[in-house]
Formats: sequence, C-alpha cells, structure tokens
Amino acid sequence: MKKRLFIFLVGTYLNTLVLFSSRKAGKEGFLLFCRPRRRAVKPHHLEFLNTAERFIVNFDGKKVQAYRWGNGPKKLLLLHGWESHSYWWKSIVTHLSKEKFTLYSVDAPAHGLSEGHYINMPYYSELIEKMISEYGRFDALLGHSFGAFSMIYTFHRTPKLGTPKLVIMASPGEVTEFVVYYQRTLGLSRQTMDAVRAYFEEAVGQSPSFFSLKEFVKTLHNEGLIIHDKNDYEAPFLHALEAHHNWHNSKMITTSGLGHNLKSTELISEVEKFLDA
Repeated sequence: MKKRLFIFLVGTYLNTLVLFSSRKAGKEGFLLFCRPRRRAVKPHHLEFLNTAERFIVNFDGKKVQAYRWGNGPKKLLLLHGWESHSYWWKSIVTHLSKEKFTLYSVDAPAHGLSEGHYINMPYYSELIEKMISEYGRFDALLGHSFGAFSMIYTFHRTPKLGTPKLVIMASPGEVTEFVVYYQRTLGLSRQTMDAVRAYFEEAVGQSPSFFSLKEFVKTLHNEGLIIHDKNDYEAPFLHALEAHHNWHNSKMITTSGLGHNLKSTELISEVEKFLDA
C-alpha cells in the first residue's frame, strides 16, 4: 500500500511539475528512470566477495568496487544486471577453474559497494570500455540482463576493443519497453513523457528507440553465446531469438523453467565448453 502511494505521489509530482517547467520535469523524470534501488550487500554476500582480491577502479570521479579471482591464462570479465552486484556470479566463479581462468567482476555504479546513484547503458558501457582498456584484453565477457545489453552496446559502439567471446544471459532487447513500463507504472501524462524523452536525448545523445539488441548485434564480429529461458518474464524470449537471427556468429541455448536468473550447474558447464572451444 505504501509503495503504491509513493508511486502515485511521484507520478503526480512530475505531471504537475511539467506544467511549470518542462525541462526540470524531464530532467527529474530521466534521473529517476536511471536510479536503481540499491540492494543490500549482506554478510553472506561479503563472505564470498572477500574470497576475491578486491580493488578500486576510479571511474568518472567515483570509486567502483572490483574483484579478481584466480590466476589462469584466460581472462574473463563478468557484468551483472540491474539492481544486482557481483555476488550474482558466485556459482560461475565457484565452478570455473582458477588455474585456467582469471575472473574479473565489477559492481556497476549505484550498485553493490560502488559509489554513485545513477546508471544508464552508455554510462555502464564507458565503465566496460575502461575495464578492457586498463586491465588488458579479455578472452571473453559474460553479461547478465542489463549487463549483457550494455556489453553488446559497448562492442557495437567501439569495435576497436577487439573480438573476445561474448556470453549474453537473459538480455533485454529494447529500451523503449522500459520507457513504456516506466510511464505506465508512474501514470505519467503524454506531456511529461515528451519532456522525459527530450531530456533523455539531450543527456544520452540518442532516443530510447536507438538502443536495440537486435540492431546492435548486426555489427558484431565476436563469437557469441546467447542464453535465454522461454519463461523469462523480465526479458522476453523473443528478443533472444531476434538477436540470434541477426548475429551471424552466434550460438543459442534455450532453457525452460530457469526464469530470468538462469541458475544451473549444467548451464555453467555449457558456458565453460563455449569458452574452451
């Protein structure tokens, strides 16, 4: 009940604010759109994260928490999703040989133990580029959900980063879907959403419709593995099918019953086979 009331009040505030200042309403609406809820890093999360070599990456004036496990010759970069953090990768980190792989992970800005309050795809993409530039070329990148979408955008935007293998797990497909969901959830008027979209384009340099997984993959030369569950209600399965169709050098693993989180020992083994091939 309190949550519904809060959402109603926020939507009412923005719908009223736009009548007095379109730009201010657009800016505040955009920043709210880019502000994740920070999930707590619990004691059992820290117990696992402290098994890594922890270090800080300085990014855009903020301290980003990063982790490294193992000392193997194959280097992997792990990228978590929206409102998550590096603990999400525990099963993969635990399973993979630390003599074969060196695994890096970061808590994205506004997530986990990293500083910041806001994030969007171009911002996450800049962090990904910085990690690749500063910590050497990776043999593969693994991304889940928003992390996977941001990873694909990074290699579409910056092909000079090379052609490591890319594993995308449960990736969303269209930013416009989130914009529509945002509008419906807050009950925003058309005038308010026009203001939010205008500020979105000003801040990001592109309209929401530009950010499309199926379009980005058309430009990739990386070898890819797409993993998606038929019953993923957070990121529709259709987007994975469209991406696979457009990505000429991709393979696809379809699961059933694993949902958005895709937790499965058998699936990790399939990922390892792809990395070793």
